[in-house]
Amino acid sequence: MNKYDVIIVGSGIGGLCCGSLLALAGKRVLICEAHSQPGGVAHSFKKKGYKFESGPSLWSGIGRWPTSNPLGQILKLLDEKVELVKYQGWHVSVPEGEFNLEVGQEPFKKRINLLRGHKSVEEWNSFLSAIKPLSQIVSEIPLLSSSPETINFLEIIKLTTKFFPNINLLPKLNRGFGDIVDEHLKDPFLRNWVDLLSFLISGMPMHDTNSAAMATLFDEWFQPESYLEYPKGGSESIVKTLVNAFKKNGGEIILSSRVETIKFSKKIASGVTLENGSEFISDFVVMNTDAWTCRKLIPREIAKKWNPKANNINKCGSFLHIHLGFDASGLQNLPIHAIHVDDWEKGITAERNIVVFSIPSVLDKSMAPKGKHVLHGYTPANEPWEIWENLKPTESTYKNLKEERCSIFLKSLRKIIPDIDNRIEIKMLGTPLTHKKFTNTYCGSYGPALSAAKGLFPGCKTPVKNLLTCGASTFPGIGIPAVSASGAYAAGNIIGNKEYKNLLKMLDL
Repeated sequence: MNKYDVIIVGSGIGGLCCGSLLALAGKRVLICEAHSQPGGVAHSFKKKGYKFESGPSLWSGIGRWPTSNPLGQILKLLDEKVELVKYQGWHVSVPEGEFNLEVGQEPFKKRINLLRGHKSVEEWNSFLSAIKPLSQIVSEIPLLSSSPETINFLEIIKLTTKFFPNINLLPKLNRGFGDIVDEHLKDPFLRNWVDLLSFLISGMPMHDTNSAAMATLFDEWFQPESYLEYPKGGSESIVKTLVNAFKKNGGEIILSSRVETIKFSKKIASGVTLENGSEFISDFVVMNTDAWTCRKLIPREIAKKWNPKANNINKCGSFLHIHLGFDASGLQNLPIHAIHVDDWEKGITAERNIVVFSIPSVLDKSMAPKGKHVLHGYTPANEPWEIWENLKPTESTYKNLKEERCSIFLKSLRKIIPDIDNRIEIKMLGTPLTHKKFTNTYCGSYGPALSAAKGLFPGCKTPVKNLLTCGASTFPGIGIPAVSASGAYAAGNIIGNKEYKNLLKMLDL
């Protein structure tokens, strides 16, 4: 029978979180995925014994309890665990110098003192003091239970009473983080550092990055006992865990099944039609696709209900990628992560100004053959789509441009591994065209550039009855915590406020 309670278009982390919670609540759910494997951007691929990551590389807050990370909360609710490796350090190369840095309060303060002096440390302390009550509010109002769609007036009064001493801080949570930075940080290095962290979280500078998202990050990264987590097997293990939980509770997922259009009955979402002509009927449809793909799936007369401004959403930039398999002999104390900033003066959004590397085989030997390492490098959301969009991958113009633009990777990597060129066994370069092809994202983009300074994200509801969205287009932050929460919100809207809250009681949130 092709009748379901809910059909989810796309199996990114947001869609998998949504589907898993709906299945846990007893709904009959089908996930349709265009790719040959689930996970959206969070997927990996194998070649000659190497396991290459293509998506998120920084994880935290999914293995400890309690946690403010929505993904960690959802895994707890699903009674699922992921095998994790704890670590603290990463390598930093900035104009001020090169150093290894650990998460936590004291390591960064020591680094500030070495680079900028005691006065800058005092500035940083003032800044952290301003963020602390915001982080406390975020941790006390878990994202899973604080969606605008699920919170009622009595709860707002209760929360207002609870946080009465800090009531004036509540509006700051939905504003740009740069406002807080402007109030407390004058030191150029500290301002640039926070701008960098904001950009890595949202794909936008600090003034456009949501304060609640950054308060969560500071709560996880700058506590005395902070640590980062690496899921053994890479991001694929997170995806497998969510898929297993989904299937365990009766959910169905079909791969290589691209949705061509969403079906409507009397202007109410009623199912989907696949490219191969297969049709499935449902009471609800959830689109785990970006804002631009959403509109392509909906007939024009239905799509006209959307706010016209939504059709002109700005996009974040795209990516250059490098994947390497290389000889590990003689290499000691390699960082699992490294970040390189060429020039602060260019600005945090300048193309090819920032490079991020991840070498997961440092922690997880199963990611590469014995005696080898695997590496993924990328330029975070600052590669312009426009210089690539009219090129064809088979043309020499494209190949030459790819080599030229991606030269930034080896140039930066030589600072960590001087003889890297002689060690390489496999080298694969990716462009925005590659990113678009394998992640099914509009223009290979990181997602919508929705500025926190201009208001809230649109949320999971749409103007069309029984049609919802989840993923990067619906919630501030774009990263894993944000899309996980968005999936939960969509699920909560479908199962109903009362049942959703009963579900969350299992977590004592």
